[in-house]
Amino acid sequence: MAKHTGLMTIGQVAQQVEVASSTLRFYEREGLIRPTKRSKAGYRLFDREALEQLRFIRAGQAIGFALNDIKALLLLDEETSCKRVQRLIEQRLVEIDAKLVNLKRLRSTLNDALGRCRKSKRGCAVVADLKGMSKKRKTLYS
Repeated sequence: MAKHTGLMTIGQVAQQVEVASSTLRFYEREGLIRPTKRSKAGYRLFDREALEQLRFIRAGQAIGFALNDIKALLLLDEETSCKRVQRLIEQRLVEIDAKLVNLKRLRSTLNDALGRCRKSKRGCAVVADLKGMSKKRKTLYS
């Protein structure tokens, strides 16, 4: 702790929250956290409230919220914010569903490519296709 003031340096906070100091500086630039104050030498100092806010940010990220979502959540009141949180969750679920569709398509494409590789007797059909497509700028097996 910084000279028994109850304040912690960025390194101490980073260690407690288990992130790099550069991540905390990024959060600061993004407006997610602010140091409680700065030392005479200009070092960032954080209090327990800032530590809890960082834990909130990390917990939000762990369940899939984007930093912009978390920024909005930090401004909300627990008692009156449920509808806004619900909308954020619904929005995130729509995005996840779209990613799943794309991942399934990618998986199918890779399975097709694997099948072509296994059937290749001379050279690799997939490499040949990729070389041909790089000239034409098409998507593999579309």
